[in-house]
Amino acid sequence: MASQPPTPSVDSRTRASALRQALATRVVVADGAMGTMLQAQEPTLDDFQQLEGCNEVLNVTRPDIVRSVHAAYFDAGVDCVETNTFGANLSALGEYDIAERIHELSEAGARIARETADEFAAQDGRQRWVLGSMGPGTKLPTLGHTTFAAIRDAYQRNAEGLLAGGADALLVETTQDLLQTKASVIAARRAMETAGYDVPLIVSVTVETTGTMLLGSEIGAALTALEPLGIDMIGLNCATGPAEMSEHLRYLARHARVPLSCMPNAGLPVLTSDGAHYPLTAPELADAQENFVRDYGLSLVGGCCGTTPEHLRQVVERVREQSPAERDPRPEPGAASLYQSVPFRQDTSYLAIGERTNANGSKKFREAMLEGRWDDCVEMAREQIREGAHMLDL
Repeated sequence: MASQPPTPSVDSRTRASALRQALATRVVVADGAMGTMLQAQEPTLDDFQQLEGCNEVLNVTRPDIVRSVHAAYFDAGVDCVETNTFGANLSALGEYDIAERIHELSEAGARIARETADEFAAQDGRQRWVLGSMGPGTKLPTLGHTTFAAIRDAYQRNAEGLLAGGADALLVETTQDLLQTKASVIAARRAMETAGYDVPLIVSVTVETTGTMLLGSEIGAALTALEPLGIDMIGLNCATGPAEMSEHLRYLARHARVPLSCMPNAGLPVLTSDGAHYPLTAPELADAQENFVRDYGLSLVGGCCGTTPEHLRQVVERVREQSPAERDPRPEPGAASLYQSVPFRQDTSYLAIGERTNANGSKKFREAMLEGRWDDCVEMAREQIREGAHMLDL
């Protein structure tokens, strides 16, 4: 049973405030890959409590392994580390039949990172921070794998555990489905209300080599859908190396009102006889992040799959003393479907909104919807688009 949320300490509020200040004035550097670093220490099946591959269990059984990964990145000079809680969500832990342990494993993961960060801060007086990792899980609500309410409530337990363990920010990362992302953001906000204080809320979407998120969402659709939810930062992570992220970061730099982040893989994986190999060297990652800070005004940089403490050490050397380049974003108000953003402007003299996909506006559509005749519903929508509708009112 989850413990009651603690009264927020002065330290918690002070750390969150200091992180906000740092993100607003300089480049903050986060860590790199976690999973490969854990696996390199060859945890046993007993370490996993017979749940092979469930890294979050190591927060309880082998905190020394998890702590050593955080320490390696802090030794490299990073400002913050992510908690070992990427899979502490309903679908990932549900596959191991331990979904009831979401809060426990989230709090344990945050506490290990918090203790390690505090140890390093005590050594030299420089503040270190903990980013509470909220991963995407394995089931997508848009595809009907699970319900919005179920994952929202589970993500709230995830976020509450992270805050209870001492996370200074919540990082909704590697998001592939905008509906799942919204559920995570709402859950994070609810967890903050329960905890009684706010921390920075960062969203990092994953754009595939196809140029869109997994379900086909363009970066513009993600920005239009997520920015109004009150997030503090938006960025990219995983799936590709920095080269493939450049154009998407350019779009965010031009249009996003909030600060930006980037945590790429060490290039695109190359399959070898020994498994996947990430080819991007440490100097190449440092080059890319230095250019992104200069060209796109990034406030938070780090690494994802294939990146090592050496990658991050060289990133730190390049960007720590830099300030994010000044941006002059030009937000474009609009509405977003799952796939793209539609600006509130048009070449003709009026904006046509199709009303016949509204249950109150069309008896035919309502009857088709109630009877589950989805092909008929889609055809009515297409008919309105053929007739010139710019948007549909569902």
